[in-house]
Amino acid sequence: MWRQFVFAARWQRLRTVPGSAKSQRNGTGTLPNELLRFSFMNILFFADNFPPERNAQASRVFERACHWAKWSHNVSVITCAPNFPEGRVVPGYKNKWYQTETLSGIRVVRVKTFIAANKGTLLRSVDYVSYMLPAFIGGLFQTRPDIVAATSPLLFAAVAGCLLAIIRRVPFVMEVSDLWPDSIVAVGAMKRNPLLRMLERLELWLYRQAKEIVVLTPAFKQNLVDRGVPAAKIAVVTNGVELSRFQPRARDAGLAAQWGIKPGDFVVSYIGTLGMAHGLNNALICAKQLAQQSRAKFLFVGPGAEREQLVSETLRAGLTNVVFVPAQPKEGIPDFWALSNAALVHLKDAPLFRTVIPSKIFEAMAMGLPIILVAPEGEASRIVLEKKAGVWVRAGDPAALAEAVMRLENDCVLASRYAAASLAAAPGHSRERQAREMMSSFINAIEGPEEVRTFAVDY
Repeated sequence: MWRQFVFAARWQRLRTVPGSAKSQRNGTGTLPNELLRFSFMNILFFADNFPPERNAQASRVFERACHWAKWSHNVSVITCAPNFPEGRVVPGYKNKWYQTETLSGIRVVRVKTFIAANKGTLLRSVDYVSYMLPAFIGGLFQTRPDIVAATSPLLFAAVAGCLLAIIRRVPFVMEVSDLWPDSIVAVGAMKRNPLLRMLERLELWLYRQAKEIVVLTPAFKQNLVDRGVPAAKIAVVTNGVELSRFQPRARDAGLAAQWGIKPGDFVVSYIGTLGMAHGLNNALICAKQLAQQSRAKFLFVGPGAEREQLVSETLRAGLTNVVFVPAQPKEGIPDFWALSNAALVHLKDAPLFRTVIPSKIFEAMAMGLPIILVAPEGEASRIVLEKKAGVWVRAGDPAALAEAVMRLENDCVLASRYAAASLAAAPGHSRERQAREMMSSFINAIEGPEEVRTFAVDY
């Protein structure tokens, strides 16, 4: 109660800062930066992936939380022992029922779960579900939060967060980073069945319970509105990149030599999870087509459910212009981007992926790289084309991909123009911006009344 009184008093004082303005939720007004930096808030966040894991969710949750902690908020994250995607606990950690640590000012609570590799269906499903109850119980032992938030794509983190928010009588904010369980069908992991319909009902229940819903793309918002979720409770906060880590740098000659990259190679890099959603066999077919007529070398960096199959196919086809690098520490990823002449962002040819904006786009922008986007026409292609940051190729067309690679390889003026536009677009997609906009949703959820909800962050 006292914490809420202090927060309310500070907010009441700061809301009268000169220059703050009211506007509609679509957002021309200004939420003063002082509010985000000085209003104390106790944030409890549920996410089953967190550093030292390296996937998009782990990076997104951690980097935003670093900004919140820097702005003097208390941030706690309930997660599990780091094991994604190999299904092996990272050295230095144990799969224990309850353990805590502090990372960059963030209190990290790790709970015990069933652990499985990110492949197959049955064991991975048990892995997902097993996080829910220990995470919920772990949340009961935390200081009473001002706000509880959880991120998808897995609904089970959201269930844990929602139930805890109900018991603690605090607002619940749900972040939707993927349209799950629809994405299960899109990648071919499952067909529609009664279990999926039950998960969809659970999904809609969570949306009803949330005071605020944060989605990563406008298409996600439209999907939710079409299914009956009130538009007024949905905020679009697009993904971002930590600009302090990702920025142009010289190619490391030693690293290039280590992985067989020669000075004359035109390096097309895919850096991230090699998963079922990415359809990377298409890129291997392209590499085969270019093997005798191009200097292109395809560099794949990262783990994933499809990695073994992709490596096997490369060896079977005898492709010498494809290099696979295992998972790397988070700090080393910019050095691999710096080996690149172009960034490959690749999605499977499925209608759902029209709604997706891969975070690799923003990393490539921050590194000043031209982007080759292979995806269904939609949110991602809109950003790349509007920003003139690269070329878009329809998913599932290896010949068109080969043509795009050769065009950038042979036209250095065009490639340089795309690279400059890509770099210029990066500041508009910073992780700090994302952290501020997410914080605005937290404040909307706590305050509630329309008078307060009309504030919006203006950058």
